Amino acid sequence: MATMTAAQERAQARTAYDAFIKDCPTSQLLARISDKWVSLIVSALGEQGAMRYSDLGRRIPGVSQKMLTQTLRSLERDGLVSRTVTPSVPVRVDYELTELGGNLSCLLTQMKTWAENHFDEVNAARERYDETVV
Repeated sequence: MATMTAAQERAQARTAYDAFIKDCPTSQLLARISDKWVSLIVSALGEQGAMRYSDLGRRIPGVSQKMLTQTLRSLERDGLVSRTVTPSVPVRVDYELTELGGNLSCLLTQMKTWAENHFDEVNAARERYDETVV
């Protein structure tokens, strides 16, 4: 194995996690957290606190049970959401953000708010663009 100079080691360390590199794990993580359902689930949990599965499904119209389940599992695997099962009849399952998920929630909630506040401007720009392209 060839040795590296200190400058080469610093350069390698700077590119160790570079989301612009296709195979970088941070690129995969960025793809995960930029998913529409992830954004809405994390934002909902950030705004409401702990929620039951059915409450999340009602809060996010359009999400299928399959997609909600898959997304919650992936968020739990990534350490962004914790799942608490309370033995009762029926069994109660609550989801809430972990500290890491709460940190992400701040960013995703700002993105959601930006989209809500600026949709009219974006829509007007789309209409202007469509008129000139046709």
